[in-house]
Amino acid sequence: MSFRLCFFSSSLLSGLLLFAGTGQASELPAPVQALANQGWEIHGQFDVPGGLTGYGASTQGQEIAIYLTPDGEHAIVGTLMDSQGNNLTEAQLDEHVRAALEAETWQLLEDSHWIQDGSPEAPRVIYTFTDANCTYCQAFWEQTRPWVDAGEVQLRHIMIGILAPDSPGKAAVLLGADDPSAALKRQKEGEVITASAQPREIEEQVYTNNQLFEALGLYATPTSAFQRETPNGDLRIDRTQGMPDEARLIEMMGGPAPDEH
Repeated sequence: MSFRLCFFSSSLLSGLLLFAGTGQASELPAPVQALANQGWEIHGQFDVPGGLTGYGASTQGQEIAIYLTPDGEHAIVGTLMDSQGNNLTEAQLDEHVRAALEAETWQLLEDSHWIQDGSPEAPRVIYTFTDANCTYCQAFWEQTRPWVDAGEVQLRHIMIGILAPDSPGKAAVLLGADDPSAALKRQKEGEVITASAQPREIEEQVYTNNQLFEALGLYATPTSAFQRETPNGDLRIDRTQGMPDEARLIEMMGGPAPDEH
């Protein structure tokens, strides 16, 4: 399963408030602040025709536009249309809500606890949620070797433990190894690892990764996220949940396998 526009669940949206803190929130116009007080997340401001001021917002996983009237005393929630019947709201939501949240999500992935697989100089980075007991994660690792070994792609395995009782322990063993990259490689090549107690800091890393997996609304391993460039040059997040088919794999890797160029 893959999709391009939305990589968020309502639980993650609540953690990505861009107008965070009382200082910024107090600067919002009263009608917009009233919605924020009700739990709406206000993500950005934009100009719109007719003297209105637009705000990108989200609530319960839904993206919503708020339009502040010129007097600053009233807010309209909905879709703005022009005289030709064109939707003027969709593009603003994409720019001021989805794009901003995707940038925040990419940062969350970067800040998670992952194991490097491939050259740090690889031009393409893919984050993939990996469970040590996941046979599909193993197959995905094998599929990606041509690109990784050629230095074209770096996988960053966000180690989670969800599939079996010993999954968290195995994830902790790999994250806590003296050389996590080498330990992961050995495990993928057939070395049997046994869950064992790790320092609390390492075990908490697994727990944090699990929380991120759940907050993103994910349910399958591997789930992989990468950046794609839009026609106007912006970077957006794309993802694949589960095993990709051949065409999707090539898209994720950025092109055919090196020996097929």
